[in-house]
Amino acid sequence: MMAAMAESRPAQRLTTVPANQASCGDLAVIFGTADYPGQCQCQRYKVAGSFWRNSTQDQRTTMLREQTRCGDPGARVTSGLVGYLGTEPVGWVAVEPRTAYPKLATSRIVWRGRDEDKDDDSVWAVTCLVVRKGYRGRGLTYDLARATIGFAREHGARALEAYPIVTRPGQKVPWGDLHVGARQVFEEAGFAEICRPTLRCVVMRIDFDQDFRPPGS
Repeated sequence: MMAAMAESRPAQRLTTVPANQASCGDLAVIFGTADYPGQCQCQRYKVAGSFWRNSTQDQRTTMLREQTRCGDPGARVTSGLVGYLGTEPVGWVAVEPRTAYPKLATSRIVWRGRDEDKDDDSVWAVTCLVVRKGYRGRGLTYDLARATIGFAREHGARALEAYPIVTRPGQKVPWGDLHVGARQVFEEAGFAEICRPTLRCVVMRIDFDQDFRPPGS
């Protein structure tokens, strides 16, 4: 369990690269093996059925490598960004066209109260943030969330969505729940809440236009 509280910011600035420019070894270090990120391998929204029932650990690991094209700097597409403190790999954020996530298309929570084209691949989505053990609690998710904005926009997105949860100071939140991020992380990055399907889950979004600038830019 982890406490949802204000995170201290690292003195050293996080830098990010498209995941295909990172090594597969760096990804493996970030995800680890023991806790939720290592078990899921960022496949919760990728596997059409239950990823625990319809995939194995080895399959999920292989799927992540194939999706990121890790170790292939010339790849034309990838599925996320890898964050570094200096040369140390410490974080991951999944960001792709919304259509790349089969589970989003069938999610009653994501679409509750909304009527729009689910097949619109110009809308991108942030579905997962992972910070490596030993580096958590430093505010790195804030930097990871901000990095998705420029990446999505540069690759033709007209909008970017996230599906974080509402947390409260001192509240204990299982890591497996918080992988989507906390509401305040995306709010600070410039996302606006467009709906709240449940008391805890929110849909946040940025619609890009010519004059859009992320906060602090």
